Amino acid sequence: MENSFIRQVFKGKNDWWRYLISVLVILIGWQIIGVLPLTAIAIMHTSNTSELMVAAQDNFMSLGIEKNLFLVALLLMFVFGLLFLFIAVKHIHKRSFKTVLTSRSKFDWSRFIFAFVLWFAVGAIMILVDYWSHPEDFIWNFDPMKFAVLFVISFAFIPLQTSFEEIFMRGYLMQGIGGLAKNRWLPLIITSLIFGLLHGLNPEVAKLGNQLMIYYISTGLLFGVITLMDEGLELPMGLHAANNIVAALLVTTDWTVFQTEALWIDTSEPQLSMLMYIPVFIIYPILLFVLSRKYQWKDWG
Repeated sequence: MENSFIRQVFKGKNDWWRYLISVLVILIGWQIIGVLPLTAIAIMHTSNTSELMVAAQDNFMSLGIEKNLFLVALLLMFVFGLLFLFIAVKHIHKRSFKTVLTSRSKFDWSRFIFAFVLWFAVGAIMILVDYWSHPEDFIWNFDPMKFAVLFVISFAFIPLQTSFEEIFMRGYLMQGIGGLAKNRWLPLIITSLIFGLLHGLNPEVAKLGNQLMIYYISTGLLFGVITLMDEGLELPMGLHAANNIVAALLVTTDWTVFQTEALWIDTSEPQLSMLMYIPVFIIYPILLFVLSRKYQWKDWG
């Protein structure tokens, strides 16, 4: 196994039971303790148990929770997930947390910032092109105070949400599977499928259909390839953070997982079209080419 990023896994303890306990610890922090703030806010909005149960299936938004408050509560799930992931790596696997982030001597912030700025620009341009193409589908939603709060929330909390997903998927799990499989292909495929399946729980998939899974799994593959070629998480962490912050700040709908005080509300009828494949088959390969040239990736085999 030649990849130095995957080899970071051998800097800690890798007994099978450590992975079992760690995954349970992470899930408890992420999906049980992390949900408590959102549940508490929901309870404050209704004392009716049946209404609360129905609202839970709708992300509690039907209770009339203020959007910025709901976004913070939603993102706190991932903050707790990240905290418990840190505990698992540090105290169960006896590893430096840096080893699940990068194979370099320290985290390369210049890589993170480059990827963030690049993908923020690409995402903003794509949304603006959509707006200019179909302005009748968009309602201007700018409220200075609410948007200012959203701006702070987005830059303070969304990078923590996306970092948890990247570190857990492309760091912890990819290294663990790679250390067992002794290759790069199996961890790439498995983590991409898990990434896609977890996003399959988003309301977008229920609204648009399972074809949307092509986008999520392909995005997982993209981030996985970048992680392996660059031997670190700096680039995918920057890309993922930019992608979600652009989505939160610029446009929102009433059927996506992020319902925010964005600049525009998209009122169009949700439907899948060939435009979904433009990022997957055109923009993603171009992005890989740009990054491979900038960072001189060689070991494609």
